Amino acid sequence: MIQVENISFGYRRGKKEVLHDFSASLEQGKVYGLLGKNGAGKSTLLYLMSGLLTPKQGRVLFRSIDVRRRLPATLQDMFLVPEEFELPSVSLTDYIELNAPFYPRFSKEDMVRYLYLFEMDLDTHLGALSMGQKKKVFMSFALATNTSLLLMDEPTNGLDIPGKSQFRKFIASGMSDEKTIVISTHQVRDVDRVLDHVLIMDNSRMLLDASVADVCARFLFVESDDRELAREAVYTLPSVQGNLLMLPNPDGMETEINLELLFGATLAEPEKMAAMFHPQSEQAL
Repeated sequence: MIQVENISFGYRRGKKEVLHDFSASLEQGKVYGLLGKNGAGKSTLLYLMSGLLTPKQGRVLFRSIDVRRRLPATLQDMFLVPEEFELPSVSLTDYIELNAPFYPRFSKEDMVRYLYLFEMDLDTHLGALSMGQKKKVFMSFALATNTSLLLMDEPTNGLDIPGKSQFRKFIASGMSDEKTIVISTHQVRDVDRVLDHVLIMDNSRMLLDASVADVCARFLFVESDDRELAREAVYTLPSVQGNLLMLPNPDGMETEINLELLFGATLAEPEKMAAMFHPQSEQAL
């Protein structure tokens, strides 16, 4: 669905480029988690993918069309939820009437359903909402547009603990084989159970590009105070009950992914992780 081809981008001349010769490929019908350290270029990548920024070199193709052409057929089929945004001081009903016509597949019924998951409804005024409530409304509208591509930058920032739980149900309820959702976040615990695929980037390289199923087939994620087990771990993090461990999983035992461990292991041992998942790209690192 989306091809990012050898893009380079910097915000100022003479400064280090945020992205240099960066490439990625995203398929239809998946929820992607885009992870990286602060300053790695996650937000920049989303803006380039949406066509709001122009790469110095390279291009981004959405259904084989360069997104920088800003064609109506492209714009009406993608939606970006930035980390920070402003909403007009109007009723939600008026907001929908003004903006829904730009998205031919917008569904008011879906909008009502998503708002319900966030314990909200259509009878509200945007000017009277908190930032967290505005984010819930805006995300509900975004998903209700039913665009093929939905880009979300730090969507759980500003949400309280119940809101983060609601967000996971919200994503799961709105996903379909026709949609691709990209969630850029450093709040990994908020999204680990809704992802199909994990992308970890650093220094203009995709260090990891793997499905959650593939990760869990290769690694076992457990918590234990067993020191002998800890010595077998690929990566460890201290926890209240001993250590969080990322272990080899030769027997293919069932496990739930721990994105915090996976992220730490990938940054600590990029060559080793690349060799396991992408042997052909090991030398590029």
